[in-house]
Amino acid sequence: MEIQRRTGGARARRTAAAVAGGLLAGLMVTATVTGCSSETVADERPGGESRAAAVAALHRAADVLVRSGSSRVRTTMETATGGTRVSIRGTGAYDFVRRMGRLRLVLPKDAMGTAEHEPITELLASGALFMRNRGAGIPPDKWVRVDTAGIPDGNLVTGGATDPLAAAELLRGARSVSLVGEEGLDGTLVWHYRGTTDIGRAARVASPGVRGPLAAAARGFAEHAVPFDAYLDRQGRLREVRHHFTVTSEASGQSGQSGQSGQSGQSGQHGGTGSGGTGSGSTGSGTGSGTGNGTESGTGSGDGAARSGRGGAPGPQGTRRTLGVASTTELYDFGAPAAITLPKSSDIYTGRVESTQT
Repeated sequence: MEIQRRTGGARARRTAAAVAGGLLAGLMVTATVTGCSSETVADERPGGESRAAAVAALHRAADVLVRSGSSRVRTTMETATGGTRVSIRGTGAYDFVRRMGRLRLVLPKDAMGTAEHEPITELLASGALFMRNRGAGIPPDKWVRVDTAGIPDGNLVTGGATDPLAAAELLRGARSVSLVGEEGLDGTLVWHYRGTTDIGRAARVASPGVRGPLAAAARGFAEHAVPFDAYLDRQGRLREVRHHFTVTSEASGQSGQSGQSGQSGQSGQHGGTGSGGTGSGSTGSGTGSGTGNGTESGTGSGDGAARSGRGGAPGPQGTRRTLGVASTTELYDFGAPAAITLPKSSDIYTGRVESTQT
């Protein structure tokens, strides 16, 4: 079997919902949204060549990570429309035993190549996401806590990065899998698997700490089938996984409205490429962003069941569109320290998120 050498790699409640949703909304709109060797090591493949063996190797990938202890992490979330690709990149560490991680996310630059926002710090925990330096009127020394089981996509894409353990747990729903080949990834021999996983199936068999967010994603995503590329080393550890999600949004109108006061972002109405804009009110919250031609899109959620939901209510002449979002998680330096301490209750922001309209 041919080996390809590849270097680098792809690299609560209302207020919380408004803050978290802005990351994905901003990503969508800004995007106008090997040499070879004959070496083989067939006897050391974690999944062998048969389809059943490959599926079994992917189903146990999350369990292998827990046994591995910890690792460093790189994440990339990107989308592309109109020939423009936009990415949110993150670096950090993850403790798979405690199911906790820390990421530093760098958001896309504006059309002039200028950074519009300082890096965001995220703490990942079972059923929760903590964000600091999110902006939108939140004090820089405060954290916002998001219940990931309450986000329509289970935080698979909303927060700007997929929780590394959730990315592995999602592979428990893998059905159609094939072994692409053996490759070199950052100097390590890995086996490249390609297939499709099912969010609903993964949610039913996921570990308890991840089951709630994945169940939310199964309810929120219109498309449950998620194509992926996964790379396992000879110990069966997941070294990289790339999921291709299909996200539905509104192309125009006042999407992002829900409740009485959640409003879509107003940026982008005066030309140029804008993103962001969050609002929260007495009964609902919404996030939104604008494109250069003045259209707006966003997501929103409210207290009432009739008002909540991914995408909010479409505005006048609004049309639904789908965007592909590729989320890549890379794991390396297994065993590296991953010291994560969750914020004290006094450090968590409980106030209202201001609207960042321009």
